[in-house]
Amino acid sequence: MEQLILHLVGDYITQTDWMAREKTRRGLAAGAHAVVYSLPFLLLSPSAMAFVVILLTHYLIDRYRLARYVIFAKNWITDPSLRWEWCKNTGYPSAGFPNEVPPWLAVWLMIIADNTMHLAINYCALRWL
Repeated sequence: MEQLILHLVGDYITQTDWMAREKTRRGLAAGAHAVVYSLPFLLLSPSAMAFVVILLTHYLIDRYRLARYVIFAKNWITDPSLRWEWCKNTGYPSAGFPNEVPPWLAVWLMIIADNTMHLAINYCALRWL
């Protein structure tokens, strides 16, 4: 439960509008967000390695919007005819969904996938590192 609360605080409460707007365009914004996001996890006294994994993976997932690739891959597994070109303009740019998916739905599904990736990685880092 603590991990979930810290994730929500780090990703939503402490993230500034500038970080949210710029983190996929500028490394500085993504880095600032990753640091601010990770700091609350120090309350759990993680190992140095777990803290670094949380910080670096948060940077990479947000900077390069990796959730869209996970979404595309899982959709491609069930429909190999799906092409990246068909997905890149859907929703919150390049959400990884076919163009038939309404943009509002693509945005929310990407947010859910993004949060799930962060939570799973954080859990594994805190548990096993």
